[in-house]
Amino acid sequence: METLKQCMQEVERIFAEEQFLAEPHELYEPIDYTLRLGGKRIRPSMLIAANALFGGDTATVRGAALGIETFHNFTLLHDDLMDRSPLRRGQPTVYTKWDENTAILSGDTMYALAWRYFLRQPSPRLHEILQCFNETAIEVCEGQQWDMNFEHMTLDEVSLDQYTAMIRQKTAVLLAGALKIGALYAGAPQAEIDKLYQFGIHLGIAFQLQDDLLDGYGDTAVFGKKTGQDIRDNKKSYLPLLALGKADPTQADTLRTLFAAKDNMDEEEKVRRVMDIYEQLKLKDDVEHSIDTEFHAAQIHLDSIAAADTRKQPLRDLMETLAGRKK
Repeated sequence: METLKQCMQEVERIFAEEQFLAEPHELYEPIDYTLRLGGKRIRPSMLIAANALFGGDTATVRGAALGIETFHNFTLLHDDLMDRSPLRRGQPTVYTKWDENTAILSGDTMYALAWRYFLRQPSPRLHEILQCFNETAIEVCEGQQWDMNFEHMTLDEVSLDQYTAMIRQKTAVLLAGALKIGALYAGAPQAEIDKLYQFGIHLGIAFQLQDDLLDGYGDTAVFGKKTGQDIRDNKKSYLPLLALGKADPTQADTLRTLFAAKDNMDEEEKVRRVMDIYEQLKLKDDVEHSIDTEFHAAQIHLDSIAAADTRKQPLRDLMETLAGRKK
């Protein structure tokens, strides 16, 4: 695989050839619906790119690509239910299109199907592969629980270090795990796998920090979602936590009040007042610096991997694509 686009095209071929419908129809139709909604398929593309990086055969990771994307979509299906999100990729979420019980059971089945896909293809390192997948799944769930815990905590009770640790688990480890699994299938040396894993961790953190930034400063027409939703939801994202540390006493008290407000305040006024403080603190520049720092760390790890530069191109493409997202 010479480019990220080729990796993504291979993933689309894999999913186009797979049959997700089965009986009972009520169980599998929501699964088919979820997996056909599309998305960027970044994680299976990264898995295939990592496999190719070390000279692997793409045919040996088709099951793993299906497995990692099925697991990812399982987490989204359950996240939508926990967050009461009505839409996913512009379409009704499973719990709104069907019901809550269906979302729970179909999601549970997707987790089991992910294991089935991994077990479909043998490998001399299958034990390591499954161990990586299992530990990744546990960390993702731990990250989700921390995120839920933060919803009931004040700004003062959540530190930037705690938040970064949470997004590492909730977002970054799945990207890193996909890379590690692809490399394991290719028989890569452990030292090189460790470098690749760290590349994925830093890339994942940068990706989430970008999402946090785009929630406040993104173009609604480009990203298809209303800006300021994290503020409306009192979410302890990177921006308010960083702002609290930079704010003067008056600004800090205002942030505490606004992020504790519930239904007794006009949402648009709340967003405006928070964004005003962000502007006064020049917060966007600081967050962009943090994002650049994570991308730079990812670049260093990728450069250090003992593999031909041509084989690193899909991962460089990915990093450039993520780094170039509009702000």
